Order: sequence, then C-alpha cells, then structure tokens
Amino acid sequence: MNRPKTPSLAVDLIIELTDRTGSQIVLIQRRNPPPGWALPGGFVDVGETLEAAARREALEETGLQVQLKVLLGCYSDPARDSRGHTVSAVYVAESRGQPRAGDDAAGIGVFDALAPPQLAFDHALILSDYRRYRETGMPAPLRG
Repeated sequence: MNRPKTPSLAVDLIIELTDRTGSQIVLIQRRNPPPGWALPGGFVDVGETLEAAARREALEETGLQVQLKVLLGCYSDPARDSRGHTVSAVYVAESRGQPRAGDDAAGIGVFDALAPPQLAFDHALILSDYRRYRETGMPAPLRG
C-alpha cells in the first residue's frame, strides 16, 4: 500500500517562566532559514509522541525542562512555513531558571508576551491566540 504524501509534523512551545514577574516567555533567534525570532520548537521524530517532542525540543533549544500545561491549538495553514507545508501542535508550558541557546537556536531571549519582537512563521498569530487564552481560558479558535 502506498502511503499518502502528508505535511511535516512539528511542535512549538510558549514557555512561561514562572520565577519571573509578569508574563515572561522564552523566544529563540533562529540559526537556520527562515531567520528571525520564533517560539522554541521543531519536528516530531518517528516513534515520538507530540508531548515527548515538545519536551525534547524545549530542552534542546532552551536548556529548560518544561512542564506542559495545555495544548493551545494546531496550526495547519499550508503557507505558514516557507520551507513547505508544516502542521504544528502548540503547547503552553512552564519552567524556571535561565534559558540558554542550544541546537538550532543562535540566540535566546526572554520577552513580555504582550510586547514580543517581530516573529517568524505565524508565531505572531500564535501569540495572539495565547494572549486570548490567558484572558479567557479558551484555546485557539478553529480556522479555515
């Protein structure tokens, strides 16, 4: 049986730093194209759950052990990633400590969720959904 051609599967994380005041989140500066600031995340390995991939990517890119709190939503717009159709499950997670750039991260920063820098991919939309979640408790709206 031929397997269908499907989008790539990824995870992204909004990591809340609980040992800081305000709504501080971790962003990475991408080492590889497309350039810019982004949520930590990456591709899911074969045989790996979404949750395990999210924890692995957080550790690899930020050096932080995270506790996943909630699945914010799934993002599947075929145009969201210039490298090809990628579907991402986005988690809200929490952690403590000082993040450090690793793996695909050329740099790392801690930003107020209300005032992030310009973001790569559709991560500005994701952060907008996150702010809505923080205000209302509602997950990302269904789109498309």
